[in-house]
Amino acid sequence: MTKVKVSINGYGTIGKRVADLVSVQNDMEVIGVFKLHPNYETKIVKKKKYPLYTIKENIESFEKMGFEIKGTLEDMIFDSDIVIDCTPKNIGFTYKKLYEDANIKAIWQGGEKKNISNKSFNAISNYDQLLGEKYARVVSCNTTGICRLLYPLNEIYNIDYSHITIIRRSSNIKNINKGPIDSIVLDPIEIPSHHSYDVNTIIPNLNIITTSIKVPTTFMHLQVVNVKLKKDTNIEKIKNIIYSQSRIKMIDMDICSTSQIIEYSRDLMRPRNDIWENCIFLNSINYYNNHLYLYQAIDPEAIVIPENIDCIRSMMQLENDKFISIKKTNDSLSRLIKCNL
Repeated sequence: MTKVKVSINGYGTIGKRVADLVSVQNDMEVIGVFKLHPNYETKIVKKKKYPLYTIKENIESFEKMGFEIKGTLEDMIFDSDIVIDCTPKNIGFTYKKLYEDANIKAIWQGGEKKNISNKSFNAISNYDQLLGEKYARVVSCNTTGICRLLYPLNEIYNIDYSHITIIRRSSNIKNINKGPIDSIVLDPIEIPSHHSYDVNTIIPNLNIITTSIKVPTTFMHLQVVNVKLKKDTNIEKIKNIIYSQSRIKMIDMDICSTSQIIEYSRDLMRPRNDIWENCIFLNSINYYNNHLYLYQAIDPEAIVIPENIDCIRSMMQLENDKFISIKKTNDSLSRLIKCNL
């Protein structure tokens, strides 16, 4: 079977994780990663033997540090079937013309504005709508988590309205120059936050309001969920729906914090402590008068990684059935864990 040639533009928090998961797929391969400047992450590229590309002006600085450069960004793009743009927020748009000129498919991340592509993507919610598409944006970590939860509930019970408060971690762990240090920041101050609009690019006409604040932690986001259903049900049926979702994990026992979830992930020996699933605190689930209440935690560094893989499959039409693609990707996560062991 001919594998899809995948290149990754940007080898940071998201890019390095996407590269690793692509590398264990049976139907795709990493043909290169692009880095603008050499840093400690470049050593990881070399160790994993990913072909490395940069701009022409920086080739010498890479080579002086002992890194072999295969070519320029243009070389990498023109040798690809699809590029995963993992560049920093609001940078991806600057590369769109390059992708268009190369006539290749491209996937951007949720940090880009929704108009960068006609289609946004979430595997369980709208996989079928991306089949064969040329451009897509995998929505942000929080939006991904919201869609994974609300889509199956809306399909069965019809959601009257939903209000989700997002308590956001302040920064990636490695970003030492970001805050806040001792403050709770309205981020954004406007209501609703952009997450509600992004959810509607995936699930149109869903009545949703999101609010967002930023707090001094680097581990995970926490979402406070309030959903009113049009059809009456009971808490056990709701739990069964949640249990049926392969990318939602119930957190029970005495775990009541994001730091404990991270420690649990360390004990599971997951690579980089990554948590690819929504983490719903089982004891928080409550249902009263058609209202569902719960807390769920989101790992912003990991949750969108399997979504990128499914997005590749949809756009390249490697698999037309979303459930088969999701299972393939989930199974490959197990291989990634074994590689880490």
